[in-house]
Amino acid sequence: MTTNQTNGASGRTGNGTNQSQAARARAARQRAAKKRRKMIVFAIEIVVLVVMVAFMLKVFEKSEEGPIVVELPTEPEEIEIATQVQEDPVMKGYWNIALFGVDANNENELVKGGRSDSTMIASINLDTGDIKLVSVYRDTYLNIGNDYYIKCNTAYHKGGGEQAVMMLNANLDMDINDFIAIGYEGLKGIVDGLGGVYLEVDEQELKHINNYQYSIAKVLDIDDYEEVKKIGRQKLNGLQATAYCRIRYRTGDDFARAASQRELLMAIEERIKEADFDTLKKVAEEAMKHVVSTLTVKDILPYLSEVANYRIVDQGGFPEASMRTTGNIGSKGSSVIPMDLESNVQWLHEFLFDKTDYKVSDKVKEYSNKIKSDTAGYLNK
Repeated sequence: MTTNQTNGASGRTGNGTNQSQAARARAARQRAAKKRRKMIVFAIEIVVLVVMVAFMLKVFEKSEEGPIVVELPTEPEEIEIATQVQEDPVMKGYWNIALFGVDANNENELVKGGRSDSTMIASINLDTGDIKLVSVYRDTYLNIGNDYYIKCNTAYHKGGGEQAVMMLNANLDMDINDFIAIGYEGLKGIVDGLGGVYLEVDEQELKHINNYQYSIAKVLDIDDYEEVKKIGRQKLNGLQATAYCRIRYRTGDDFARAASQRELLMAIEERIKEADFDTLKKVAEEAMKHVVSTLTVKDILPYLSEVANYRIVDQGGFPEASMRTTGNIGSKGSSVIPMDLESNVQWLHEFLFDKTDYKVSDKVKEYSNKIKSDTAGYLNK
């Protein structure tokens, strides 16, 4: 291309090239801006969570209240941490925590019996403070223990946080020793404690929100509830807000539900800013009643002084988008299938720990082959 063409002085060809380049530049800027907006929103959500947790811990520093504490076995082999993972020097520099959002009818099911609708791994680099988050899709077809392959959220139902942690360690070559779980009754209590939240309800959500209210009310043994009767921005109480963020049957399915949960979190943030200390103390007390964890307040308090040094640097989902598919696996239902578990685990270790040469354990290789064997007949129909 000549200088004249670059300057648009040689007629239509040069102008067309300039226009094309300009269009590509604009598109690139728009993509970059969109990515920045997403990261800003995500960062705000994390800040809100950190502030809420820090506040709760400060409240309970001088209180006997706290989460329901569950102890995991102390021997790594007992919670399915592979020997090569135990001996990996890189892994020793990270604190990996499992986070579970549990569909629980009561505190007993929060400990064991509920299904983990949300499963996430938070991996914290102890040297840098960098945090990476990975969602493990609840319908992922994995070995949940005793060589039983099914949707991975069944692990929490069968054996609570202990079995769910074992499932993650065994299938993903992880070294998770801690977990935190919360039920939606805790969410209801937070919203009611704040006097409700303001949310935008659209036509699709209006079709389902009261049905979800009805089912949750039955679970929580609530005799009556107030129907949502209109679309638009409005104040929702705890039961309504809990139903709102559980709506799945609409355009976008689980992706839309995740977006609703983010919107609710932002709405809670708005109300927290308006609340006085006594209100926030009551909210914290209510939330902690519905938390199950291996961690006590004393375990977490030492990290509070370092909160400013922690930052979310990346997030992802497992199985990785290019290495997963979906299918109806007979009686086990519609599942998210890692097309090759071994490759997915290698991707996970590169994503979380920057290990580009990770070699999976023999167990992962075995599980990978079994998943292929179990699902091939259904996927190839």
